[in-house]
Amino acid sequence: MTIIRNVRPWGGPPSDIHLTDTQITAIAPHDPATAVGQDAGAAADGDVIDCGGRLALPSIVNTHAHVDKSWQGLPWQSYGGEGGTDGRIRHERARRDELGIPGVEITTAVLREFVRHGTTVMRTHVDVDLGVAQRGIDVVREAVASFNGAVEAQIVAFPQDGVLRREGVLDLLAESARAGAEYIGGLDPATIDRDPVGQLDGIFAIAAEHGCGIDIHLHDPAELGAFQFELILERTARYGLAGRVNVAHGFAIAQLPASRRADLLAAMAELDVTMTTVAPMRVPQLPLHEFDDAGVAFGFGTDGIRDLWSPYGTGDTLGIAWQYGRAAGIVRDEDLLRVVRIATSAAARFVGRDVHDLVPGSRADLILLDAENPMDALVRTPPRDLVIGGGRVLHSSL
Repeated sequence: MTIIRNVRPWGGPPSDIHLTDTQITAIAPHDPATAVGQDAGAAADGDVIDCGGRLALPSIVNTHAHVDKSWQGLPWQSYGGEGGTDGRIRHERARRDELGIPGVEITTAVLREFVRHGTTVMRTHVDVDLGVAQRGIDVVREAVASFNGAVEAQIVAFPQDGVLRREGVLDLLAESARAGAEYIGGLDPATIDRDPVGQLDGIFAIAAEHGCGIDIHLHDPAELGAFQFELILERTARYGLAGRVNVAHGFAIAQLPASRRADLLAAMAELDVTMTTVAPMRVPQLPLHEFDDAGVAFGFGTDGIRDLWSPYGTGDTLGIAWQYGRAAGIVRDEDLLRVVRIATSAAARFVGRDVHDLVPGSRADLILLDAENPMDALVRTPPRDLVIGGGRVLHSSL
């Protein structure tokens, strides 16, 4: 047993959190009169970590990562490609092999950055294309395994270079599904493949046949994006994939007139279609109250960090939540707290969990911060002083 002593779960009263193996087994009121040595005895020769009254939260969930793409840990790489999605794809394809991307060492370095910033569980897109085939998925699985169960990741087989415009990619996606990828991805069916019906029919058929979900990148704006939302919703119903489809980015949804958006959100709620956002500053943010009122869940993610698309990114998903809150004009306590929940406990569904919280029975994934309350933690994003994954200390500055 390990006792995480004198913490304030969600900013509440001082408590002691008891961990056994990978689980939270008890949360008890903290007694300041109890000596650390007495706690150690109660822990049956386990560890006692005195935390000085720090704020405790569930670990941050990264719901949209690209851990295979980075040059993290390598010397600085200047961006030399053209603009736009296709320009970035070409630049990445031209340079990734010389840098050893994807590679286990680089991917492990990315995961360490995530851990340092409080993320112990994630959903990551992994490139599957004619150049790397399944190699990226193998790399990510090996890197995650190096943490011996303390870090967990669900994998989206992601066709970054398009689906239909590269013959053989659908076969690679089906192979990924057979090999256990939890989700099949897609990318801007109208503008990348220029065949939205064909791309969506292809990936939905694979998901339905192999029992996995869909997590599709959709950057296309306004009505073009809304049209593809409708195609996605039609296929979600047709293939019986309610509750198993996510739209990443989905810029269009925040660009539509309110009445048009309300209709789409109602249809998404009926089919339990979710969204993930990296809160880009150049576009309108997902409207928090409209999503909550409609019953549509969304999560936060880092996207790629320090990669051949962009040198930006730190691996801090709490920082993405901060960016979302500020860009969306969120200032009231109840809304700030809601944003923290979206980044933590409310994201359980995005990583295949029923619960991800500071409660007995939950997996022991938690972080400690020097903050007054969750709202303070969001607006200041202080360092994560302690990060525990699966009951193991992964990072500590205590």
